[in-house]
Amino acid sequence: MKTNRLFFIDAVRAFAILMMLQGHFIDTLLNPIYRDGSNIAYQIWSYFRGITAPTFFAISGLVFLYLLLKAKDKGDDYPRIKKGLYRGLLLIVIGYALRVDVFGWLSGDFSSYIFVVDVLQCIGLSLILLIACYVLLRKHVIVLSITLLLLGCLSFLSEPLYRSLDLNHIPKIFANYMTKNNGSVFTILPWFGFTAFGGFLATVFFSHVHRNRFRLITVISFFIFGGLLIEYSSWVLMKLYYWTDIELFKSSAYYNYLFTRFGNVLLLFGVFYAAEPFLKGSLIGKIGQKTLSIYVIHFIIIFGSFTGLGLKHFYYEALNPTQAIISAIVFMLVVCFISFYYVKTNAFIYKGVRKLIRTIKS
Repeated sequence: MKTNRLFFIDAVRAFAILMMLQGHFIDTLLNPIYRDGSNIAYQIWSYFRGITAPTFFAISGLVFLYLLLKAKDKGDDYPRIKKGLYRGLLLIVIGYALRVDVFGWLSGDFSSYIFVVDVLQCIGLSLILLIACYVLLRKHVIVLSITLLLLGCLSFLSEPLYRSLDLNHIPKIFANYMTKNNGSVFTILPWFGFTAFGGFLATVFFSHVHRNRFRLITVISFFIFGGLLIEYSSWVLMKLYYWTDIELFKSSAYYNYLFTRFGNVLLLFGVFYAAEPFLKGSLIGKIGQKTLSIYVIHFIIIFGSFTGLGLKHFYYEALNPTQAIISAIVFMLVVCFISFYYVKTNAFIYKGVRKLIRTIKS
């Protein structure tokens, strides 16, 4: 089966990483007195900050499973399975490594901060779970597609059940993947749900991207289903509650940020997929190929990985809006410049880690 390269994927990743850069910068350094929820500019900023992580998880599932299905179509998916497991584990390791404080360790301060789970660990584990689903159902793409759709729905619907989960009796290194009580920024649930939905979309693209008018139909579908999820998902959940008397539906409807955020992700996908003919070879596409290196660089600069000395250490919640906006733009340019001219691509990091592993083994 002939499948086309999806150029819009890199554009979506680029948009998400740029939104993450400015989001982390402003959220960390903007003085709290300027966080006015009634201000339209702040509302727009909060909106894009809120959909950045869902976009990352969904596009990660889409691109990974799409490439895996393409490899399967060529009868050569084993190397990509192996590569995917390696990258999933590597993301987890890098996520922990970025919280290492060498100076603190040298002074005898071994904080449990290193066990906090962030976006890299959750994406890494989500990719491993996605691979597990693929390996189990690789011979039946339709069943795989339905399974991922159901897993995404279940991850979101069951959120009230694990929202306040208490796992103090479990070691933090494991508990932090399921609870935020110890400072974790992300947990595997519900965030794996976005990756599962991304995987579901990958099966749709793989099976139908070669068809005539697929782009037009898909763009329209993205906008329709995205709008429906934003406007009516809570209403549907309440209807299900009235029909079934299952309390879980009502609890999900009353705190329905997951389905609505996925609706926003679909709208974003629709915009970029519609614009895909103009994105081939563009700068934004090239930025999307360097998301891991950009993430690592920005984390070190803002949060002071390894040394504890980052922008947060010197300017935490100290900037006014004008300073924060101008500085955020400069920050994004600097991080992208470093990534383009010193790190080159994500492969640079993967290659460096493999080299380090070989050195240790020898």
